[in-house]
Amino acid sequence: MVLVNKEELHQLIKNKVVKAGLPEDHAQEVANHLTYADSRGVHSHGAVRVEYYSERISKGGSNVKPNFSFRKTGPCTGIYEGDNAVGMVVAKNGMTEAIKMAKENGIGFVGMRELGHCGTLSYFLRMATDENMIAMSMCQSDPMVVPYGSADPYFGTNPIGFAAPCAGRSPIIFDMATTVGAWGKILDARAKNKPIPETWAVDKTGHPTTDPFAVNGLVAIAGPKGYGLMMMVDILCGSLLGVPFGKHVTSMYADLSAGRELGQVHLVINPEYFASLETFKTNVRSMVDELHELRPAAGFGSVLVPGESSEKKAQEYERSGIPIVKEIYDYLVSDDIHYNRYEGKSAFASDTLD
Repeated sequence: MVLVNKEELHQLIKNKVVKAGLPEDHAQEVANHLTYADSRGVHSHGAVRVEYYSERISKGGSNVKPNFSFRKTGPCTGIYEGDNAVGMVVAKNGMTEAIKMAKENGIGFVGMRELGHCGTLSYFLRMATDENMIAMSMCQSDPMVVPYGSADPYFGTNPIGFAAPCAGRSPIIFDMATTVGAWGKILDARAKNKPIPETWAVDKTGHPTTDPFAVNGLVAIAGPKGYGLMMMVDILCGSLLGVPFGKHVTSMYADLSAGRELGQVHLVINPEYFASLETFKTNVRSMVDELHELRPAAGFGSVLVPGESSEKKAQEYERSGIPIVKEIYDYLVSDDIHYNRYEGKSAFASDTLD
């Protein structure tokens, strides 16, 4: 591992994606996002992704001159057209519009169409809590999850995120894949050459595997419950928005010269239209305090709330530096744009397409 301060990591990431072809303002946002992820211990969505993004950008699969547009379809609803730009930029712009509508009318629901991989949802959710709003976000991903009762992948990891402001402390934020383990965490395990838990994935035979390089299907959380959640996300982000759904969602790796055409939604709620902001935030704080006072179970030091661990990690890394896998750091400081390692791979970044 190499310890890097936040400013250096941000500059290295920005330099790499600019060299790949992104304009400065888009590169700034990509670097903001990936640095945020790594600085909070979410390494599955940080610098480990830069080489893939750079390869896709340089091969034309991310539109570097997009024609963005936003159309309100009602007082509280709208569609943001991403024109297959990098997902972080589109998702940020969509959240900005959702927050505006929530401030004006109490609710903002924005669907984003035709965007690339957006990274970690908590980044956008924090935009809402910074404005004292409640927020939910969901997005599609590659069909790589074995639905409950199936031997073949159909849906993506289809993450769901939720955030709420809290009086006198950091917001409540959770951001979870609807699979036991997120694909990004398997990429992180590959980068670190470490095994994964046997409950995360199956191999080509359908049997559980601990080898991150043998993964050929991810497993839904809680069996049929996770299956239902990932279906819900796909309906809202795919069918509702008129973009590809289920097994028709484009692969992350198969053709890096083509846009992903993914769908994503943000829902923002203004507490002032309900119990009032002050009452809401105070109630959330009371809940947090009561949870902290609960007796911890065996093996736990205390009861934490969603987002608390990443806040502590951010404080730790602020003092010590952010740990980056040496191979990734060496790539970031090199003159190479990418190593042509992702083009034509399967959804699991293996050498053969299904």
